[in-house]
Amino acid sequence: MSSITIRRLPEPTKEKLRVRAAQAGLSLEAYSRQLLQSASEAESHTPPNLADLAITYFGESNGIDLDLPPRGHDREPLAFD
Repeated sequence: MSSITIRRLPEPTKEKLRVRAAQAGLSLEAYSRQLLQSASEAESHTPPNLADLAITYFGESNGIDLDLPPRGHDREPLAFD
């Protein structure tokens, strides 16, 4: 098994981890090992697509059905002389 050293860990963070480890009945080292192991085994999180989020929250399944006008050109194209 390999070792790891974490430098410049803020003291409040270390203290919170120590308290959580004690609550779990583990040493700080064992608790940290458990945290790192579970984090490494978790599936990577990909951020949701903005369009999918919009459909989820504002789609027809939530009672919102917008009749959008067809896209068109309201302006004359620019003429470069």
